[in-house]
Amino acid sequence: MAYPSNRRKEILNEFSKKKYDIVVIGGGITGAGIALDAVSRGFSVALVEKQDFAAGTSSRSTKLIHGGLRYLKNFEIKIVRETGLERAIAYKNAPHLVRPEKMLLPLIENGTYGRLATSFGLWLYDVLAGVKGVDKRKMLGRDQTLKMEPLVRDDIIKGSGYYAEYRTDDARLTLEVLKTAKQKGAEVVNYTTVDELLYKNGKIVGVKCQDGINQNKFEIKSDFVVNATGPWVDELREKDNSCKGKRLHLTKGVHIVVPKEKLDLKQSVYFDVDDGRMIFAIPRQNSTYLGTTDTNYKGDTQRPEVSLEDVNYILSATNNMFPEVKLSSDDVISSWAGLRPLIHEDGKDPSAISRTDELFESETGLITIAGGKLTGYRLMAKKVLRFICDKKKIRRKCKTRRIRLSGGEFDSPKQLLTYKMAIIEKLATLNLPEADAEYLVHNYGKQTDRILAIYQEQKERKLVEAEALFALKYDGVCYLNDFYIRRTGKMYFAPQTIKGDLDVVAAVFAAVLGWDEEKVAQEKKSVVDEIVRVATFK
Repeated sequence: MAYPSNRRKEILNEFSKKKYDIVVIGGGITGAGIALDAVSRGFSVALVEKQDFAAGTSSRSTKLIHGGLRYLKNFEIKIVRETGLERAIAYKNAPHLVRPEKMLLPLIENGTYGRLATSFGLWLYDVLAGVKGVDKRKMLGRDQTLKMEPLVRDDIIKGSGYYAEYRTDDARLTLEVLKTAKQKGAEVVNYTTVDELLYKNGKIVGVKCQDGINQNKFEIKSDFVVNATGPWVDELREKDNSCKGKRLHLTKGVHIVVPKEKLDLKQSVYFDVDDGRMIFAIPRQNSTYLGTTDTNYKGDTQRPEVSLEDVNYILSATNNMFPEVKLSSDDVISSWAGLRPLIHEDGKDPSAISRTDELFESETGLITIAGGKLTGYRLMAKKVLRFICDKKKIRRKCKTRRIRLSGGEFDSPKQLLTYKMAIIEKLATLNLPEADAEYLVHNYGKQTDRILAIYQEQKERKLVEAEALFALKYDGVCYLNDFYIRRTGKMYFAPQTIKGDLDVVAAVFAAVLGWDEEKVAQEKKSVVDEIVRVATFK
């Protein structure tokens, strides 16, 4: 589990009482992976995150654990192979969160790929990514393509490729990695800033932190400090006076969400844009999300905004491929913008910059891991731990390849399906809709049992209240927006449901965290403001 939110002060007091082998700065997917790898090798680990867990890039991706088909265009064979194999590992270790998603790749006149190139590319993709069985690619003719997805533009369609990607909830994946690390002995905390780096004889020996909730200051001593802060790695390198040579190149990726009835796709589609890029359209729950853009970015790194220009770019491309839908910005119910922390390469277009990761060590000993992508988080962690083991002249084998993540303790996809059917039967006895089983099992996995146990203990309550209590006890949630954005995903995929439940959820938080009426009103306003913000574009 993560920490119970009402025991925050007590838990933070423990951080300064001992010296750790490793302090990880950054609670995104990379930092989470490093914490899990480190503790599974027997190192003591403390992890601090200045925002909520996964609040940066790790909750703002395309939400795909994919093998990197688009990287074949840039002949990045190594990335395709590595991430394809990592995808299989992620699916095995968290099958409730990493789900097969069939993708249709329409072939159009003067498109990115011709039929021969697509057939070869998808075949090579399958080989490199280790794709097997029914997930292997198929090439479809024009009529088959239109049958698979009737909404695609029929006047330019020549056929399609049909292949497998894997969909995920990036924020919950990050959280479950962190919770698994916590179960194995790591200490993790969110809303804690690193104010200073601590040195002794010119070498880094720890960090000085401030709790963003209670404002208490404390120090964490360690042998190694790892900078895994994503878009903020250069800021920490500046504090260390070591931001030299290679640096970050931030690009912005925007996604928008429309109701399912506005774009009722039968399945996911990956399609061409006139400028040579490609866009995903992915059904999820009662909505469809679209993205992404790829533009250079130099604005606010903590809250990158979605502009009307970003939205219109995606809508124009979507309306061109699905002309019957005629989407407008008024149809967009939510959006998010994420920053890609790429390694700068002079003269390269944003879409052409490599997604490879790199490790730097400063003269003071600050270890920085930068670049990379969601699918490769475990390999990035492995690289950091291999480096630390080499520095200590010890050999400790990586074990994360076979560590099942919290909630994902299923031996096979069939066992997951059996569990889901059992949850459907359980919900029927509780007079809850069958659709809740799909949501609960693929959000929480086997932790669904705990949520339903809470629901049964708290009679005459709504299911969302049981979710809130679970989040407060097991997910380290601190604010209402944490719950709606990164614990449940409702801010993006079901914003219309939030206001009806907001009062009862706020009451749960207030009871557990001791909020007064003023704090409750402030938190509720923050949620309502966020609902407006994610659907409003300048």
